Amino acid sequence: MALLLCLVCLTAALAHGCLHCHSNFSKKFSFYRHHVNFKSWWVGDIPVSGALLTDWSDDTMKELHLAIPAEITREKLDQVATAVYQMMDQLYQGKMYFPGYFPNELRNIFREQVHLIQNAIIESRIDCQHRCGIFQYETISCNNCTDSHVACFGYNCESSAQWKSAVQGLLNYVLVSPALRCLEPPHLANLTLEDAAECLKQH
Repeated sequence: MALLLCLVCLTAALAHGCLHCHSNFSKKFSFYRHHVNFKSWWVGDIPVSGALLTDWSDDTMKELHLAIPAEITREKLDQVATAVYQMMDQLYQGKMYFPGYFPNELRNIFREQVHLIQNAIIESRIDCQHRCGIFQYETISCNNCTDSHVACFGYNCESSAQWKSAVQGLLNYVLVSPALRCLEPPHLANLTLEDAAECLKQH
C-alpha cells in the first residue's frame, strides 16, 4: 500500500521540457508511471524508475547543454515524440524484467531522446542559415511550451543584389526588434555583419 501511495506522489505535474510540450505527453507518461510497478521482479527498481519518469522533463532541460535557445519546430517535436513513444511502448510490451534492466533501459531511452532534441534544434538552425538573409520560422519554447519564433541570418546569397537585399533586411529587422539587447545603441557603433548574425543566434 505504501508503495502505491509513493507512485501516486510521483504522478505530480512535470515541469517544463521539450517533450513535455507534445500533445500526447501527459497521456503517455501517465500510463508509463502507473504501470512501472509491473515491469521488474525487484521492488527496488520501481521507485528508481518512477523517479526517472517523474524527473524526465527537468532532467531533459539540464542535459541539453545548448548554446542557443531551446526552441523546436512542431514538426520536429512530433518526430522526436513519435520516436520516444515507440521506444517506450516497446519497452513496456515486455513482461517483467530481471533486476536493474528496466531502469537502465529507461536511462538509455532518455539519453537517446536528449540527442534527438539537440539534433532537431540544431538542424533547424543550420537549415535556416543556409538561406539568404533574414529568415524566421515558428517554434515552441521548451522552457514554457509557448509559441515562439527563431530568426537567423543566412549567408547563402548568390549575387550582389541578393547580398544588398539581405543586409538591408538585417538592418530593418534590428531596428524593429527591441528585444535584441546585443544590438542596442551602445553596440551599434562597431557592428559587423558577423556580430549581427551571431546576436540572432542567441535569441
